[in-house]
Amino acid sequence: MKREHLFGLITFVICVLVIAAGVEGYVRAFADNGMQIDLEMFKYARDIKVISPDPVIGHVHGPNRKAFLMGVDVATNSKGLRDREIPYQRTPGTLRIVMLGDSVTLGWGVRPEQTYSKLLETMFAEKGIKAEVVNTGIGNFKTIQEVEYFLTEAYKYSPDLVVVSYSVNDAEILPPHRAPNAFERNCLSCMFIAGRFDTLLRRFSAEPEWKEYYLGLYQDGKGPGWLKSKEYFGKLRDYCKQHDIGVLIASIPEIHDVQHYQLQSITDLAHGMADENGFEFVDSLDWLRAVDSPKLWIAAGDPHPNVLGHQLIAQAMFSKLYPMAQAHQKPE
Repeated sequence: MKREHLFGLITFVICVLVIAAGVEGYVRAFADNGMQIDLEMFKYARDIKVISPDPVIGHVHGPNRKAFLMGVDVATNSKGLRDREIPYQRTPGTLRIVMLGDSVTLGWGVRPEQTYSKLLETMFAEKGIKAEVVNTGIGNFKTIQEVEYFLTEAYKYSPDLVVVSYSVNDAEILPPHRAPNAFERNCLSCMFIAGRFDTLLRRFSAEPEWKEYYLGLYQDGKGPGWLKSKEYFGKLRDYCKQHDIGVLIASIPEIHDVQHYQLQSITDLAHGMADENGFEFVDSLDWLRAVDSPKLWIAAGDPHPNVLGHQLIAQAMFSKLYPMAQAHQKPE
């Protein structure tokens, strides 16, 4: 290689590195304000999650991890749950409920005591019933992961009731999970740019809008992810029937627009599945639609339910759980 060509190549590489460092510095100094969902999810995956030895589950929370995400502290206990320490052994005279779900159940953007899991404990206490609600929510979990996690880990809590918070994207089949390399763990600008690029693609129809994407997962009940999810719901049914555990499927709507909801066909499929398996069912949209959609969001661009959203979802769940509790609480 000629000397001038080598010099040009070195100059080009240096320029690229300087530009990349500048973009990274800008994102860290100015764009990362602690409320950018793509960056916060990146930190959550980096700082809280670990690879699960069960390939079906893919990822779980590491034990005793801490991070400040979306304006709130996220801390896990010794079992990797965003909850207080709750032993496997049952507490005498106490109703026990295991909550299965994703980042909504986790309580993305709200404090632990503001999650519907903990609000339910208060609601039961007001009725004179002592209850422990074990929050096993893990971000990006789908039905397959949730049921597998229950059957391999959360069953150890010996619950009276199981609540599955069912979101419209729960019929997704996740690719094999792998640990990020050192570059992926530290490049905030990569995640920031990727998120903006995805937004542009959707705006100009290169990627499907959220409505078309979610409906495409189900294909009127024939989608492979939905069929696999139903298979796992069957596994949950068999275990819970054998151990006299009541199951509630709580539909959590996509809250971009709850006043003009466009995904009712997905809710209907979930309701039909619940009926087929003998599960109870509640549609929390009936409680949420009275509120303007943006008033339910954690932040603009992040339609996870905020404190008000969790309160309304808790009310929806409690309307079914209270009578279920009277039928399923186990003697000590």
